[in-house]
Amino acid sequence: KLFRVCALRHIPIFTFINKMDRESRDPLELCGEVEAELGIDTYPMNWPIGSGKEFQGVYDRESAHILFFSGEGHAKKAEATAVDLDDPAVGNMIGENRWRQLQEEVELLGAGRDFDLEAVRAGTLSPVFFGSALTNFGVEPFLKAFLRMTSAPLSRMAGEEEIDAFSPDFSAFVFKIQANMNKAHRDRLAFMRICSGRFQRDAEYFHVQSGKKMRLSQPQQMMAAEREIVDEAYAGDIIGVFDPGIFSIGDTVTVPGKKFRYAGIPTFEPEHFMRVSPKDTMKRKQFIKGTEQIAQEGAIQIFKRPGGGMEEVVVGVVGTLQFDVFQYRMKAEYGVDLYMEGLPYDHLRLIAECPCKPDELVLCTGAAVLEDFKDRLLVAFGGEWSVGFLTKHNPGLVLEDALSVS
Repeated sequence: KLFRVCALRHIPIFTFINKMDRESRDPLELCGEVEAELGIDTYPMNWPIGSGKEFQGVYDRESAHILFFSGEGHAKKAEATAVDLDDPAVGNMIGENRWRQLQEEVELLGAGRDFDLEAVRAGTLSPVFFGSALTNFGVEPFLKAFLRMTSAPLSRMAGEEEIDAFSPDFSAFVFKIQANMNKAHRDRLAFMRICSGRFQRDAEYFHVQSGKKMRLSQPQQMMAAEREIVDEAYAGDIIGVFDPGIFSIGDTVTVPGKKFRYAGIPTFEPEHFMRVSPKDTMKRKQFIKGTEQIAQEGAIQIFKRPGGGMEEVVVGVVGTLQFDVFQYRMKAEYGVDLYMEGLPYDHLRLIAECPCKPDELVLCTGAAVLEDFKDRLLVAFGGEWSVGFLTKHNPGLVLEDALSVS
């Protein structure tokens, strides 16, 4: 799903194949799987010499150097006599058989597609790097190549208008909400990417979705668990600001006087559903607060029966691990134990047009009408064949893909 978002936005994809210090599959197979699964061409920037205990290093295609793995876990360039892959000295260093195999593999790589930097930046070609993060081998060359191949911040479309990244007017896009990052303060941060101009602490800005002016007085930048208050930031930077509950994923922040909106982030159709309620009915408020906040972060999607309350909700997710994260966070952050019951749905469609009241629809077995937090009506069901049943037995009913943009 994440790579579908990258494809929609033409975001460059760099591939680092890790753990070459362990036994691994054939490198060509790995590149082929990336192409098949992600629908993107690959271009190996280096090529491994062995794997697991036999991992000796990589051949760097760009420089024609061989980088050897040392016992201390660092990469070092080969001696000058070993720079040329065809130099017989290489055979003495890595063994004759492995040297011949490496030559054949490098020759095979040369028969593939040529490197195209514009294709990389358009997100249609992924540079592939092999290495080992545990031993810190191949990481620095990867980061240097990443910096060299990525572009400066690009202009971004807001409807039909193109917003120049180097415009002096500030604008930013909210892409992530995270509650309870500091449990002592129960804070909630909105993370925004600066798309144009210069951000200044305590300056006045405009929140497009609410139509309100605001001052962002404690902007933060983070590195792992460390936080730092920043006074200014520029296009391409990411900052976190305290959110009293006004921000949502996909929001646009600009300077006063500018009211354009950036396109939101796609929300994918859930594929797994559970009926969820609190074990302790006395913790209803905590249950509602927790489910709403976690849903606003985009970690889950929540639905309810039309006309019903929030005492019991239907939670939809793309992957089942999200249920585990949801259950853990509800217990750890909100003190709520949950009843969770699996539901037989695996598809969701938006009701675009309905010929009658929702409770009068003729539903197939295992289907239900739900309402999301945007008050939109949807129908959940168990198989694609159900679409035909629903439209046949409810003339005038129009269903649309539940994929939406926040």
